[in-house]
Amino acid sequence: MKSYITTPIYYVNGAPHIGHAHTSTMADILKRNRKALGYDTKLTTGCDEHGQKNQEAALESGMPITEYLTMRSGEFQRLFDMINVDYDYFVHTSRPEHMRQVANVEQRMFDAGLIIKKQYSGLYCTGCEQFKKTTDLTDEGNCPDHPNLGVEELDELNYFLNIEPYRQQLLEHIEENPKFVDPPIYRAELKRMLAEPLEDLCISRPKTRVSLGVELPFDNNYVTYVWFDALFNYLTNLDWPKEGYEQWWQAAEHTIGKDILKTHGVYWPIMLMSIGESPPARLSVHGHWVGPGGIKMSKSLGNVVDPIEVIEVVGTDALRYFLARNMRSDGDSNISLELVRQTYNSELGNKLGNLLSRAAKFSKKQFDDRVPTPGLFGSADEIIRISVLEAVNGFARRIEMADIPRLTQQLITVCDRMNNYFAEQAPWDLIKDPITDERCRTVIYVSLDCIRLVFEALRQVIPMSSNAALLMLNCLPNENEIWQPALDSLPPETKLNEIETLYPRITE
Repeated sequence: MKSYITTPIYYVNGAPHIGHAHTSTMADILKRNRKALGYDTKLTTGCDEHGQKNQEAALESGMPITEYLTMRSGEFQRLFDMINVDYDYFVHTSRPEHMRQVANVEQRMFDAGLIIKKQYSGLYCTGCEQFKKTTDLTDEGNCPDHPNLGVEELDELNYFLNIEPYRQQLLEHIEENPKFVDPPIYRAELKRMLAEPLEDLCISRPKTRVSLGVELPFDNNYVTYVWFDALFNYLTNLDWPKEGYEQWWQAAEHTIGKDILKTHGVYWPIMLMSIGESPPARLSVHGHWVGPGGIKMSKSLGNVVDPIEVIEVVGTDALRYFLARNMRSDGDSNISLELVRQTYNSELGNKLGNLLSRAAKFSKKQFDDRVPTPGLFGSADEIIRISVLEAVNGFARRIEMADIPRLTQQLITVCDRMNNYFAEQAPWDLIKDPITDERCRTVIYVSLDCIRLVFEALRQVIPMSSNAALLMLNCLPNENEIWQPALDSLPPETKLNEIETLYPRITE
């Protein structure tokens, strides 16, 4: 079984932000999930180095364009390395082979009569690098995603791909493949986008306006529209059209934010259909992060969240955990450094790390540094054991991006129950009486075995601290084995390693 997961390739006209961190982290969680289940996995992320926005940003910086692109792409790659994104390939659209294949497919389309040249007048949003219809704009006449930039009236001679003939075919594909877009709210939105005839897609920009891009093979006065160029990275990453790409492409899953649903859900499938390729298997869509109170992030408001700053304060796994735990499937979600810190202290620190520390240190002190051998399990033991197994089993199946917050929530909820169990059983009292010594051993074993299971599941979400916890328990799973969660897989008399505070409290 194969799983090919992609993130968008990100514009390098500015520093990476929390949205970039989120999408790539979610893609990484999906890859770790698939890999744990025995899939042959591939994850790609990277940067789009073409287009008007990148060209203008490079000019404003005063740096040579190549130097600027290298600097910015390096920032994105360093961030994803900091976040522990296990990507297999980092995309650069300036890669010669990618550019060559984009030019080749344009020539194919041109030779087949799919591309026409015509004069076009329309409203253009520089932020989206797209022409807009009046129905795409707000009541004030602005792009909803870039209200501060405004739109400009352009009258240009350009090349276009006629996409309307494929609209019905795409609608049929959506109906026949109900999992093509997830969650369903975005599937419904995509169908609304396809409810009316589609205008021709402009696939070029004149060099007099934009020179940073793939030159059209049939007219050297133009470069390729940046989105047309960028979308083909999903194929060129697989060495398309060379033999062997097909198996990966059949398992392609694009993780995207809701703002680029149209490019990935309308333009991209139609571009593929026009050259005889099938659409990707799945579009996994998420909402946006906003400041506290639902206010859109803005530098002027001072509510922009810098992922690197968050990592420097609370660490990589705290950020990954917050992103996994808190994105709503039906809209936008709040984030701030203070919210991440609070979640880290209250959930990772108080609920998970504290239980590990209390149970493991008790075991080291009272049972000669070892995991005790349990006696018979009672009803309280079986209730918590079954609850934990049910919670972790969510990550023992193939998950989708929309599942991640709910399944992560299940793990922290069962941690509450584990803490209640530990407090109610009071092993510190049981150890005082030889008559209840065996009961004490059972409670400690159940606690440690259940913690082990939770951390095994959390390896898909917060791998660094989960592996650290499992090393403390001296039971790190074999990377090459399919993960099958099971109770009683922590061998009694296992010698425990040094127990350190996994999530030290952060106060400022």
